[in-house]
Amino acid sequence: QGQLVESGGGSVEAGGSLRLSCSGPDYLFGRASWAWFRQAPGKGREGVAVIGPGGREADYADSVKVRFTVSTDNAKKTVFLQMNSLKPEDTAMYYCASDGQSLGGSWTADEYVNWGKGIQVTVTS
Repeated sequence: QGQLVESGGGSVEAGGSLRLSCSGPDYLFGRASWAWFRQAPGKGREGVAVIGPGGREADYADSVKVRFTVSTDNAKKTVFLQMNSLKPEDTAMYYCASDGQSLGGSWTADEYVNWGKGIQVTVTS
């Protein structure tokens, strides 16, 4: 189904910024939708941002609107999540995902079939 690889995580103080990147196989780009999910200890996967085929449309969870921006670079086979004004509650393992089916962007984790292994983001007070 294709292996996705996240990078760019780390630890920052509240109010800081991080930019996550996700690389994947060529066949997923241009047609599939992409999403970023996150999961904190003891919690389920939470949808953060979704972006449609070709990066034409993006949606965000209310908790991250304005602060986060998702984008794609199909030529570089990379999906990005720019995170600004980070808060301690943003601390979680972040996962990149693709539906592989051009579903148009879904907030349901089960709709995504290609996943990265996750990357830790920690925001300190």
